[in-house]
Amino acid sequence: RDDDGLHMSFHEAALTDYAGMTLKVDHDNLRMISNLVGSDLRGYKVKRALPFSTPWRTIQLSDDAPGLIESTMILNLNEPNKLGDVSWFEPKKYVGIWWEMHVGVSSWDLASGIHGATTENTKRHIDFAAANGIGGVLVEGWNTGWERWIGFPDREGVFDFVTPYPDYDLDEVTAYAKSKGVEIIMHHETSAAPRTYDLQMDTAYQLMQKHDIHSVKTGYVGKIIPDGEYHHGQWMVNHYRRALETAAQHDIAINAHEPIKATGIRRTYPNAISREGLRGQEFNAWASDGGNPTEHLPIVAFTRMLAGPIDFTPGVFNIKLTDRPGENNNQINTTIAQQLALYVVIYSPIQMACDLLKNYEGNPAFQFIRDVGVDWSESKVLNGEVGDYVTIARKERGSERWFVGSITDENAREVEISLDFLDEGKSYTGTIYKDADDSHWDTNPEAYVIETMDLNNQSTLKVNLAPGGGFAVSIIPKDE
Repeated sequence: RDDDGLHMSFHEAALTDYAGMTLKVDHDNLRMISNLVGSDLRGYKVKRALPFSTPWRTIQLSDDAPGLIESTMILNLNEPNKLGDVSWFEPKKYVGIWWEMHVGVSSWDLASGIHGATTENTKRHIDFAAANGIGGVLVEGWNTGWERWIGFPDREGVFDFVTPYPDYDLDEVTAYAKSKGVEIIMHHETSAAPRTYDLQMDTAYQLMQKHDIHSVKTGYVGKIIPDGEYHHGQWMVNHYRRALETAAQHDIAINAHEPIKATGIRRTYPNAISREGLRGQEFNAWASDGGNPTEHLPIVAFTRMLAGPIDFTPGVFNIKLTDRPGENNNQINTTIAQQLALYVVIYSPIQMACDLLKNYEGNPAFQFIRDVGVDWSESKVLNGEVGDYVTIARKERGSERWFVGSITDENAREVEISLDFLDEGKSYTGTIYKDADDSHWDTNPEAYVIETMDLNNQSTLKVNLAPGGGFAVSIIPKDE
């Protein structure tokens, strides 16, 4: 942002068969220099046959911060859909066997004695999803190899992506999920050994297709093998693309963690449904620095989110992480109301309700997660400043429902918004989930208030946000 309020964002679009670009900052001369991610194993950063096109270098300009989020330039600089009909994937919310590992309740590996990905535990999650209108269940730690997946240089061949642990019956859980109208979400952790995944991804995707599993969360935790290649170099850019193309042949969508950065390629390959590419929710569980600071997500909305959908995995209600056995020095640095608002603020067509199921049961705030959409026909950024706060309204695709989310940093603030985007002459029921008067991200993060009101396009909402807080609103037509 310059002194006159002009906002600028530098990125790239349509990254294909090329090295990812970074910007080196020259503090002395106040300039930035484009720099490509290289390889220690090759004498070049990019090798292409002529003729070829480089990725677009993009500069987004806006008179205000909200305009950056509303821009579709990066997406539209990519080629149109190459896959055709992808209706085999449906946007959805999901729960899963994941957060319990990060807080130490269970583990990915069988040898630990607290293996999480069991048939019984998966069925429990399927039952919960079915009872609450949630479409998917992610299961991490289902396949053998987790005893030696990180911290060793010889990680190639650790995972084969098709062999379940003996306490996990893939046939049984997929059949049970199908009977309940729920889809299992596959997990493929590569342990940053992409050559192993290259050799086995076709077989792994065939197994998924056999069981009518249409999405996979991939992971590339650790330093890339072979040593000398990097996540954002040309070699890995091409690997991520092979995964997308191969998955598409089997009607599979990919939610990539530890990914190549988003550059709008989801327009060309719409099976690139979401990705991580930031400090996600899990950092709050165990990061030595105490997790993501309160200004993290008001920054993310105006930076990382400009590139594309984010699988941040919101929805923690046990803010102080009291489920963790033993000593605990970490927490989620938001209020519950902000956790709800993230389902609207952070865009992804696949959104997790990540907390332990017991923390949702009987909690009235969970109704917002039941109600909120994940696929939108309209989005409006109502206000915001980078790193401070942001408010976004989104209309659910295929319905007349609107949802609003607003989040703030460590500073309390009052937000006033007009609902003039609602249809003229139409009446709505609004349900707001907001911080209590004494809410605070650290001292009282789980206090919230739920209010119901009549709304129309003449209505305005004036809401107080607590430090690290937020609010979420469901706006449902009365004639629905």
